[in-house]
Amino acid sequence: MASASTHVSFLPPVLTFLSAAVIGVPIFRLIGQSAVLGYLVAGVVIGPFGFSLIAEPETAVSVAELGVVLLLFIVGLELEISRLISMRRDIFGLGTAQLILCTMVLAGAGTLFGLSPAASLVIGVALALSATAVALQLLEERGDLGTPYGGRAFAVLLFQDISVVAILALMPLLASTGRTGDGAWLGHALQSTGMVGAAILAVVLVGRYGLNPFFGLLAASGAREVMTAAALLVVLGTAMLMEHVGLSMAMGAFLAGVLLAESNFRHQLEADIEPFRGMLLGLFFMSVGMSIDGGLLKSAWPALLGATVAAILIKVAIVAGLFRLFGSPWLDAVRGAAILAPAGEFAFVLLPAGAELGLIDQSATRFAVALAALTMLVGPVAAKALEGFLSRRRAEVAEQVPDQIESTEARVLVVGFGRFGQILTQVLLAEGISVTVIDKDVEQIRSASRFGFRIYYGDGTRLDVLRAAGIGRVELLCICVDDPQAALKIVDIVHEEFTGVRTYVRAYDRMHSVELMNRDVDYQLRETVESAIAFGRATLEGLGISTEAAAATAQDVRKRDVARLVLQQAGAMPEESRYIGGSPEIKPEPLTLPQRPSRALSPETRDIIGLERREAATRTLQLQDTPSDA
Repeated sequence: MASASTHVSFLPPVLTFLSAAVIGVPIFRLIGQSAVLGYLVAGVVIGPFGFSLIAEPETAVSVAELGVVLLLFIVGLELEISRLISMRRDIFGLGTAQLILCTMVLAGAGTLFGLSPAASLVIGVALALSATAVALQLLEERGDLGTPYGGRAFAVLLFQDISVVAILALMPLLASTGRTGDGAWLGHALQSTGMVGAAILAVVLVGRYGLNPFFGLLAASGAREVMTAAALLVVLGTAMLMEHVGLSMAMGAFLAGVLLAESNFRHQLEADIEPFRGMLLGLFFMSVGMSIDGGLLKSAWPALLGATVAAILIKVAIVAGLFRLFGSPWLDAVRGAAILAPAGEFAFVLLPAGAELGLIDQSATRFAVALAALTMLVGPVAAKALEGFLSRRRAEVAEQVPDQIESTEARVLVVGFGRFGQILTQVLLAEGISVTVIDKDVEQIRSASRFGFRIYYGDGTRLDVLRAAGIGRVELLCICVDDPQAALKIVDIVHEEFTGVRTYVRAYDRMHSVELMNRDVDYQLRETVESAIAFGRATLEGLGISTEAAAATAQDVRKRDVARLVLQQAGAMPEESRYIGGSPEIKPEPLTLPQRPSRALSPETRDIIGLERREAATRTLQLQDTPSDA
């Protein structure tokens, strides 16, 4: 039987990590620095080259790998295909240019210092990638994720996250090319690529056709913890499969997140995992701090410091120029470049993988890992200093041209700028009402920019996005999204967190209206009801009915429809009260008694109508046979 000391052997490192986070992060936040820097410095302090509270390098490596795996799962969980499509210009244009140009310049610098072409290329790619976690954390702390430069920075990060899959797949091919001169490498490379492709295809097929039924069965059990366990099972299983075929576990976790992002149960899974997100990122940042080689830093600090400054300046110069080329003002271009300057989390995946494949020798790997970690340590400080300088510049400009600065807060927050939201905002614009618009479609954001509104790029179903857009300061929230479930989720969030904000909601259909009424929204309107009534009124006038009579008929239908909707919301409609499952099944019913029964004009139609009438008669008999409560 294991001893008690064995059982608690895992507690000291866990307590060490928690204590470092609790002490280090508040200190750095009090002095005005990012929480990311606090985690990084805490990792250095507790690591092998600090106080050696976590003395074993193997522990640091294992924690770093776990942090990357969990981080990439969260990134994949938030990735939507629709976002890729709407941001395709910035993702595949700006993102491709940034990765290629930064890789070429940094790899060229490595070659000048005596590295082999293969080693220079791997190190150049690793340093050209940016820190997704650092950049997003800084943008969220500033509330700039919805700004134009924040959206472009996010597009670049998204492209980098996607491109790493291809980079990891091509690295064995590069290693085989360097080792083999007789062409045999091609067969090995094709075999490896084929295994990777087959594994990815298998995972995609299972995710496309198996995850929804799988999670549906688990949801029927009513055990929420089982859903979380199933998510972890999918993550770790996919990660193990990807590792088996030659990719990293992190890429498997990313793929699992993407697959779960398309699941009907994504919001539930995201809600379960979100509370742990900050701590998981903190563990990762501390593991990065622990990975800094103190011995190397002492012996080669001039070279490391010079390389760190040079790498950051090179990336800032290139990225700022590209942002300017893609339409950003110079100030925004520099701010975006500073956000993307630190090397990314993937450097700690690519560099060890390159060493295992023989592309980089151990000394170069140690130097490059330390360099990547130092850029993540220095980058947030530089970005913070630059932001302070640019803020003073903007303040000086504001004092010079006060008439160009809008001082009033938005009175209305509109989530969704599609065809419905655009017409709504036309009415608000005509009255001079100040409006903030949230949408996650870049094309709709560009359309909104012509209206003079405050524009925020983001997902309106996220609490942090709503907060950053200023929901706590508006009088009224208009939810105009075309996804009923997303609208309900926004309503639930607002009623829970912002009780003083009134909610006006676009309803998709009658059932959606009832669900919104049950949530006590201040106003709801089905997206087609008024246009259909107006269309019917015009049709009556076209048939010769007088304008007054047509208007009276339309108004009567409107009143009957509202009355029926209230009864349906109260569950008082007898034909709808026996729906299996507890919720009423709302079907289209005539508001006016028909003058004659329906007639079928084809044999197929007669069969359908006959079946419907038999089902209605059966329901009537069941109601008559049910004993009265009186």
